[in-house]
Amino acid sequence: MAARVRDFLQVHKTEVAGEEATALARLETLLQRADVLSSQQRAGVVTARSATVQREGLRRQLVSKLLRYLGGIGVAAAKEHTELAAQFRLPPTNSSNQALLTMAKGMLAQATAQKDVLVSRGMSPTVLDDLTAAIGEFEKTLEATRAGRRDHVGASADLKSVTAEVVEQVHLLDGMVRYRFGDNAELMGAWNSARNVLGPFRSKTETPTPPEPTPSTDGKDAVKPAA
Repeated sequence: MAARVRDFLQVHKTEVAGEEATALARLETLLQRADVLSSQQRAGVVTARSATVQREGLRRQLVSKLLRYLGGIGVAAAKEHTELAAQFRLPPTNSSNQALLTMAKGMLAQATAQKDVLVSRGMSPTVLDDLTAAIGEFEKTLEATRAGRRDHVGASADLKSVTAEVVEQVHLLDGMVRYRFGDNAELMGAWNSARNVLGPFRSKTETPTPPEPTPSTDGKDAVKPAA
């Protein structure tokens, strides 16, 4: 609606001067700000969603592959080093993302400290590098989600404030236009159409189209609708 109001006033710029021109410039500035905030709002949503999708894949890799592999090696090593039994327990499948990250970091630290023992029980040395990389990427997705949500929430709050200013500015321009051009029926008709928020409305006096007669199923004439 505000964009239509702006376009209308730009078309009739030769008839708009003084206070109207100043109010129009303010409206244009607000609309530009709203466009920027809308882009930030959408970007925040896209960032958060993209991070969520990436994190789901990394979570499966951590739980079903890397930590399970490390847990199996830990069980084997615990036969000779009983203290390792509690250090390589798999996290619950319903663990929160932060809890999973904490447990994965703990298992990585223990595996690094007990690397020689675990390698002697069959652990591939490269699994620690893979686990380190996966944990790092998982942590990045959490931060990306937080940043995306911050951008979305912040832009939404600012956009709400700017929208309120836009509405106030349109009301101001409405009064100015009606004062200056209220006697011009054609121009006012175009103006009212421009600032129509929901679009054209059906007139209350418009006669509804009568329903089509329903064919009879017994061969008799169908009952016509009442007048």
